[in-house]
Amino acid sequence: MSGFEGFLIPLLNIELLALVGAGVFVGIYIGAIPGLSVTMAFSLLLSFTYTWDVYAALAAMVGIFTGGVYGSSRTAILLNIPGSPAAMATAIDGYPLAKLGLAGIVMGLSTVVSVIGEFFGIGVMVAASPIVSALAIHFSPYDYFLLAMMALLLVGSLTEGALGKALITASLGIVIGMIGMDPFTSQPRLTFGSPTMLGGISFIVVMIGLFGLSEALMQLKNRAQPVKQKVDKIIPSWKLVKKYLPLTLRSSATGTLLGALPGTGAEVASLMAYDQAKRTVKKPSRPFGKGAYEGVVAAESANNASIGGAFIPTLTLGIPGDSGTALFLGALYIHGLRPGPMLMTGQPEFFWIIVACLLLSNVFLLIFGLTGIRIFSKIIEIPKPFLIPIIITLSIIGSYAINNSIGDIYWMILFGIVGYFLKLYRYPLAPLVLGIILTPLIENNLRRGMEISQGSVGGFIGNILNSPISLVLLLAILLMLSAKTAWFRRLVGALRPRRNG
Repeated sequence: MSGFEGFLIPLLNIELLALVGAGVFVGIYIGAIPGLSVTMAFSLLLSFTYTWDVYAALAAMVGIFTGGVYGSSRTAILLNIPGSPAAMATAIDGYPLAKLGLAGIVMGLSTVVSVIGEFFGIGVMVAASPIVSALAIHFSPYDYFLLAMMALLLVGSLTEGALGKALITASLGIVIGMIGMDPFTSQPRLTFGSPTMLGGISFIVVMIGLFGLSEALMQLKNRAQPVKQKVDKIIPSWKLVKKYLPLTLRSSATGTLLGALPGTGAEVASLMAYDQAKRTVKKPSRPFGKGAYEGVVAAESANNASIGGAFIPTLTLGIPGDSGTALFLGALYIHGLRPGPMLMTGQPEFFWIIVACLLLSNVFLLIFGLTGIRIFSKIIEIPKPFLIPIIITLSIIGSYAINNSIGDIYWMILFGIVGYFLKLYRYPLAPLVLGIILTPLIENNLRRGMEISQGSVGGFIGNILNSPISLVLLLAILLMLSAKTAWFRRLVGALRPRRNG
């Protein structure tokens, strides 16, 4: 079967169309529930699709993947509770917009830019898979270490004018990320003799506590009245979309590239795109962190664009781009497929079936994403005596559902209290979660790099300086650091041409 014939199969088969649509619908609402991530949805789906036809299984899984990545933005905007780490950057400006009564408008705009971002990612996946995958496969442990350090420097963009506090919470996140068993020696670390801590603390549990329970506690303290949302205009005007189209495309390119790098994922892509927007947008609609549309546009277009990027190494190299595609890769093996360099030459129809399912899921995402906004926007208008118990209940259910563990609920409550006091003293929360997420990427690649360098710090630095990719990343880190220093800004000001008179 040719690739083009494979592309037509999902388009002409009513059953596959229905499965893609159902997968997107389910994925949106699962992704919107904190703790019930797209990875969990995949895990549950695998047991159902084991006996299915391979085409049907691919259609359902692609639909859930697309819907789940997008759905996490709903509660991030409405309640400041990201459904997944990928929506942390969305919450920074999305929630302030909801508090201004603009939830309907911002969710409509986020839906459209998410669709544009995913179309961009799919286009790159089709046109440039060999190029991007070749770049990804040449990344060494040194490159991944530098990439993770660059992502860690984003703490300056996750807060407004409080870099010192952001570094404190990020450092706390790194310490929490190291709890559990050493990945190289299997020795307990920071467990204080407790067997229950050997598996570490799930960053999703931490995130639910920090953003979910702490928000409920803050609502109890502030006792603010519900904000009436403007939902008369959900579909954004072409003028508004056109205004943010250049930023959408730049952020989509960032998301696609980072999605194609194994181990990074949508969370790093959205944070990188947010940082890029904060640095390049000269006149935002509002200050970043206080309701800038640009922040939501950058984060949402990047995390959906990362879907197409994540499929590039998954299908062409057999290396998953993130946790979601790792399960997708396992599902392909279960159904007798062998992803890798031979897939596109030996079984090209499967590559094109996945491409067609991604395109269809994006169309369904636009439909379901826009039609559900009116219902979702009413959530924030629910009176606080009813809304706060709902938030607490969702936080408890989401925490328990991750590992079916009562212990995770206790951790969630603890981090909810910690998050409450951090908010009270204006410490940013997102850097803490970012530190937990990046700890394995930093530690594992640092130690692999040191092993390659035979334990020599000089050899480690020398290998970085001898790698073109590492040099580019190192230069980017130095520029990010220098841009934050006063002397660099004074130098730029001195070199800027002055007008006479």
